Amino acid sequence: MYLRDGCSLLLKLRKPSIPFVLNTNPIFNLDKPQPQPQPSPVQESHVVKVLKHEQDIVLSLEYFKSLANSRAFKHTHLTYHVMIEKLGRNCEMDGVQYLLQQMKLEGVACSEDLFICVMNSYRRARLADQALKMFYRIREFGCKPTVKIYNHLLDALLGENRFKMISPVYNNMKGEGLEPNVFTYNILLKALCKNGKVDGACKLLVEMSNKGCTPDAVSYTTIISSMCKFGQVEEAKELAMRFAPVVPVYNALINGVCKEYKIKEAFDLMSEMVDKGIDPNVVSYSTIISCLSDMGNVDLSLALLAQMLMRGCSPNVHTFTSLIKGYFLGGRLGDALGLWNLMIREGVKPNVVSYNTLIYGLCSNGNMAEAISICNQMEKKFCHPNVTTYSTLIYGFAKSGNLLGASEIWNRMINCGCHPNVVVYTSMVDVLCQNSMFDQAYHLIDNMITDGCPPTVVTFNTFIKGLCGGGRVEWAVRLLDQMEKYECLPNIRTYNELLDGLFRVNRFREACGLIRELEEKKMELNSVTYNTIMYGFSCHGMQERVLQLLGKMLVNGVKPDSITVNIIINAYCKAGKVSTAIQLLDKITAGKELCPNIIAHTSLLWGICNWLGIEEAIVYLHKMINEGIFPNIATWDVLVRGFFNNLGHMGPIRILDDILGNG
Repeated sequence: MYLRDGCSLLLKLRKPSIPFVLNTNPIFNLDKPQPQPQPSPVQESHVVKVLKHEQDIVLSLEYFKSLANSRAFKHTHLTYHVMIEKLGRNCEMDGVQYLLQQMKLEGVACSEDLFICVMNSYRRARLADQALKMFYRIREFGCKPTVKIYNHLLDALLGENRFKMISPVYNNMKGEGLEPNVFTYNILLKALCKNGKVDGACKLLVEMSNKGCTPDAVSYTTIISSMCKFGQVEEAKELAMRFAPVVPVYNALINGVCKEYKIKEAFDLMSEMVDKGIDPNVVSYSTIISCLSDMGNVDLSLALLAQMLMRGCSPNVHTFTSLIKGYFLGGRLGDALGLWNLMIREGVKPNVVSYNTLIYGLCSNGNMAEAISICNQMEKKFCHPNVTTYSTLIYGFAKSGNLLGASEIWNRMINCGCHPNVVVYTSMVDVLCQNSMFDQAYHLIDNMITDGCPPTVVTFNTFIKGLCGGGRVEWAVRLLDQMEKYECLPNIRTYNELLDGLFRVNRFREACGLIRELEEKKMELNSVTYNTIMYGFSCHGMQERVLQLLGKMLVNGVKPDSITVNIIINAYCKAGKVSTAIQLLDKITAGKELCPNIIAHTSLLWGICNWLGIEEAIVYLHKMINEGIFPNIATWDVLVRGFFNNLGHMGPIRILDDILGNG
């Protein structure tokens, strides 16, 4: 197995700029002047047409250069604009700067539209710093700052979350006597909301109205969406009441209540839309369908889809993806695949999210071959897999311990130049540990820092679990101290994995040391921690300590689960308190808060056999069967052992008759 190292391949090389030189100075031949034929003049419209229709950026530049270096045509503001826009779309910013400088030398003034085009090019290339530097040189190119240019600059800064730069630029704009318009305010509102300053955005909304700039649907939708994002749904509803209702605002509110799974409120909002004469759109329906699917109510999702179609609203890829996700969550693999095929037949083109949803569903069901096939189809359809695609596939192979499959996907991902995220690394650590390749797993964790993807506590917990499962408990304990080197603090799951590992190899004293460490750190124990400690104590015959821990667990408000019940019933029985165990199990069954499983009943039967006798065990067995609890092989094993232990007290034929119900 060869796992390709990602370090050298993960560094994304910057695409080299296309070199070109415009020859603007005539060349004189002093030795022997030759008459030069006058070339036919070229029309501006023809040049623009050629530049716009040529798809290859290199050929476009060659044509642009050939004209500049000839006497047939002198480039105009329009041809410069077309070429600069073309370079900007390809993020060739060196070329854009060169052409701007050339315009300056030739005295071709830069218009507002062209400078906006330049700002948008920097935004597209995610070079907000350079956009700002270019903006401060605007007058060099014969152009004056305008509100529109400021807006596009602010948008470029917002796109890279450069919040600290936005305020000075805005103040500079006001200092030049330029009045912000609704677009300016909307950018500022979005910046405040993205920075978590919703209250500031609300104040700006008031200021905006006071200055005679009427907020539009974008203004309100921006704030209402942010309020819903931060859980302020009721405040968002109050704000929405202040202006004429529009679909985007309702969609933001629907999204807000759906995030809290308040499905009735979502339906109420949609009914309110209809009552006010506003037609819900595909976003409205898809948001509720997605929420219903997440809640496991895919049948109601389908009913809503039918209503959507009846109202003439066609589902889009997000609608289908949500339904497919719902089918997978409900374990309905066939229905999910059927819906996928329907989506394709309806001409709805899958996107990377829908492909990832399908691949995740297949991986979760263990259909790895089909998941790989879908990934291959994805590439053929020119929908490039992303890190989520690869992480899902690697996770799927890791679940089954398939190191070869996981490694092949890793290498495929690296070869595509896709940088692995922490999920990919953690899944690879998991599958390496399952194959006892602990040194390689540790090496992978060590490389995560170099690759700019530091390991998380989940990564370490996965490694510790693997080490404990592979009998390398000493290494797992040492790793607890090494986590600080990676600036990663252990959590309660870290301690749970270590405690389980130590108890399994009978290192009781070290486990007790970890328990003291938990108490000193005042970490909040969960049900898994209590269960692990109680099970460890029970295995060491410390039944009284188990029962004391149960009391502590209840006092601290930690709710017992079925595993807790199994451990406690076992502890009572081992301590000879069988009657108490029977009462506890009857109480739990009557309360219906927990449903004791066959393990608890088998432990109780063991206690009855050993402390009360085989006859009582047979009575309890009949009670179990009458209540619909059927014995498994372990249950029968307990009864058979009890039968042989009690041979001296009652005849074997009578015991057999009683067990079979013939007595």
